[in-house]
Amino acid sequence: MTDAPVIVEHRGTIAVIRLNRPSRRNALNNALVAALAAALEACDGDGVTRAVVLTGDERAFAAGADIGELADPGPRLEDWDRIWAIRLPLIAAVRGVALGGGLELAMSCDLLVVAEDARLGQPEINLGLIPGAGGTQRLTRAVGKTTAMEMVLLGRELRGSEAYERGLANACVPAERVLAKALEFAGAIAARAPLAVRAAKQAILAAFDTPLHPALAAERAAFRELLATADAREGISAFSDKRPPVWSGK
Repeated sequence: MTDAPVIVEHRGTIAVIRLNRPSRRNALNNALVAALAAALEACDGDGVTRAVVLTGDERAFAAGADIGELADPGPRLEDWDRIWAIRLPLIAAVRGVALGGGLELAMSCDLLVVAEDARLGQPEINLGLIPGAGGTQRLTRAVGKTTAMEMVLLGRELRGSEAYERGLANACVPAERVLAKALEFAGAIAARAPLAVRAAKQAILAAFDTPLHPALAAERAAFRELLATADAREGISAFSDKRPPVWSGK
């Protein structure tokens, strides 16, 4: 097994990125987050990858921030900005625990698959802290104020099945099927027109950050740009011809 903080495996147009600090339950230190950001940027710009599955191991997706780095030197939050800027669709495959920064990383993905017995939480309050990588904002948008208050103020954890019931996860399956389900999502996305997929991701994310009318204008502009692409012409032609489209990413 390599000592690299992340392991990247390419499966055609899908990349599987595995967090690789098993002795620390994949706790997120600065080296791991920087390596993850670099791996995602490489996939984003390689012209081949169309979807990324992000996972850990059977014990932990990520157990949170590396406590030893919290005070000195402190988390390097600018690397999180690099992760949030990725245009490819990201699918989190969560087994074991996803706590603190681990849950924030999972919520930074576009789709989330959890094991039935996974444990998800934001326990930072127990350290006299609050989530610092998007937890209060993404969690509240996903599960609502009431549950978010319980999880952040009381440190309450959700089991995978409850996370799914409350809208935090897209799918909840037995632990041994988590990666397969995430790859199923990734394969379905990778089969779509890549320019349209990236534009759709950005348009949906804008719905959370932009007032309605500017967001509608941005959506309309992206739609018009896509209409001029070769993939749009191919998609329309394939529909008319009753055949599967062949996407070029142009």
